[in-house]
Amino acid sequence: MLSNFDDNETSEVYSSLSAFTKVKVEPVGKWFEIICSRRRNHYSNSFHSVESSSSDEDDVSGEDEVEDISYLRNLDPKDWKNQDHYAVLGLRHKRFKASEEDLKKAYRKKVLRHHPDKRRNRGEDVQDLDHDYFSCITKAYEILGTVQKRQSYDSVDPEFDNDIPSVNANSKENFFSVFSPVFERNARWSTKKPVPLLGGEDADFDAVDRFYKFWYDFDSWREFSYLDEEEKERGENREERRWIEKQNKIARQRRKKEEMARIRQLVDNAYSCDPRIVKFKEEEKQRKLAQKRAKQEAQRAKIIEEEKKKQEALEAERLVKQKEEEEARALREKEKKEKEAHKKMIKKERKNLHQLCESSGYFAENDSEKVDHLQEVDKLCKLLSLERLQSLNEKLQAETNGRREIFLSEVKILNEQLEKEKEQLTAASQKSSTGVGDNNNQKHWSHDDLQLLVKAVNLFPAGTINRWEVVAAFICQHSCSDTKRTAKEVLAKAKDLQKLDAGLKEEVNKKAYEKMGKSQKCSSVALKDDSTLSERFENQAETNEINSAPWTAEEQKLLEQALKTYTTSTPDRWDKIALCIPGRTKKECMKRYKDLVEMVRAKKAAQAAASSKNKK
Repeated sequence: MLSNFDDNETSEVYSSLSAFTKVKVEPVGKWFEIICSRRRNHYSNSFHSVESSSSDEDDVSGEDEVEDISYLRNLDPKDWKNQDHYAVLGLRHKRFKASEEDLKKAYRKKVLRHHPDKRRNRGEDVQDLDHDYFSCITKAYEILGTVQKRQSYDSVDPEFDNDIPSVNANSKENFFSVFSPVFERNARWSTKKPVPLLGGEDADFDAVDRFYKFWYDFDSWREFSYLDEEEKERGENREERRWIEKQNKIARQRRKKEEMARIRQLVDNAYSCDPRIVKFKEEEKQRKLAQKRAKQEAQRAKIIEEEKKKQEALEAERLVKQKEEEEARALREKEKKEKEAHKKMIKKERKNLHQLCESSGYFAENDSEKVDHLQEVDKLCKLLSLERLQSLNEKLQAETNGRREIFLSEVKILNEQLEKEKEQLTAASQKSSTGVGDNNNQKHWSHDDLQLLVKAVNLFPAGTINRWEVVAAFICQHSCSDTKRTAKEVLAKAKDLQKLDAGLKEEVNKKAYEKMGKSQKCSSVALKDDSTLSERFENQAETNEINSAPWTAEEQKLLEQALKTYTTSTPDRWDKIALCIPGRTKKECMKRYKDLVEMVRAKKAAQAAASSKNKK
């Protein structure tokens, strides 16, 4: 390179220059250090620009230089973790806002100013690198020059203010001036950009709602790995490194949780002090009250309209009902009069029959025949209809000589009719007991077995597990016969009973009443030989109905509740239980309880028998 010359000097060329030759030059000394630094930091400046920039950067104020050097010389290289890396590089005021280019320029400036070689050339006493503050500069750039490490350090920036305003009168009166800087300061931690601002008093509901929704769902990138007490690389083995990493992870999670709690507390405090929220709540309250009042008015009008319609409907229904009652009353009076007239007429005809028979000596030749004819006369009076009685009396009055034959003929017709009725009922009873329809191949079902079947079907309703096996086992346990019933036979017989017509069902019920009437001697009634079979069944059914009235569902519920209320240790237990059930005596309650106990036992036994049979 040519040397510099003054303005009054001139240069002259005496001959042409020879061709350039390519020479390989290897840097040494300080030039080698500059080359290495440029390659390491990816600098593109030439040697000349580096020298000029270094000379320019050396022109700083003496006061800043003294302050910077005093701060750097007070640093402990071993305590690099507690130093302010931005202050070390001279970026105290820019801090996290400093760009990557700012970091590079600041580091280059510090290197050119505080490198040990530079300081030795200036005559300073420099210690070894491990104890010299220049290692703090290198460490600061190493941390801030790496994205991940810089983020870790920025998360615990000592200059950051973590304080949040409290809920007090000052915060409420000066809400925007107090909370706006705090939210702007903490917005740097958000992973989502842009971060909504707090806004002003004129912000609408959507903007305020969007702001608080964002901050309540705040996603922070702030992490606390910089505060790890130990580095896992210092572990002697894998187990120790894992243990260190585990302890560091626990500490980071704890600090992260505290940070999120701090952000949440900030948002809660702001929400409590925000005058816009108070205004929105008041507006919402007034809107809901208006809606509620409108709804109440509409409901009140609707109720009035419905009440009016209801009153009109009730009035119309009352008039219709009154008219129906009047018509029914008139009809009953008419029927009563007709019935009384019929009774009077039949009573008159019976009296006429008795008088005609008495005047003729009851058409008997001796006393024994007279007693028999007297019974026949009573039978005719009881069983013959009014028309037949009138016809018989007219015939007896018209005839004088043939009255006996007319009387005996009528008695014969009546006896034949009664006999025919008995035969029909007996045939129907035999048909129902031997089976119905085409199931002639089934085993004979006695009346007791049929009653057990009906009882078992009611005892084990639909939905019972293995229902028909359980029903068959129940019948086999309680049947007096030695016939073993299978589930298939029981199911077929139950279907046959469902197909019975009303007459056959009534016949089965009458058969049951007859048997119960015979077993209860105290309630048996001596019936005359001339009474019909239907009259016997009716009398026995009435006796059975009086002795054991069926329990309704409501009475059953009251009984169960009373049994729970009055335990076995309660004095006069059954007297108190009977008082809880209107219309039931103490004996009836005790009998019902015993029947329920027996029913439960039989049900459990039948289910156990069916389950054991299935296992076999």
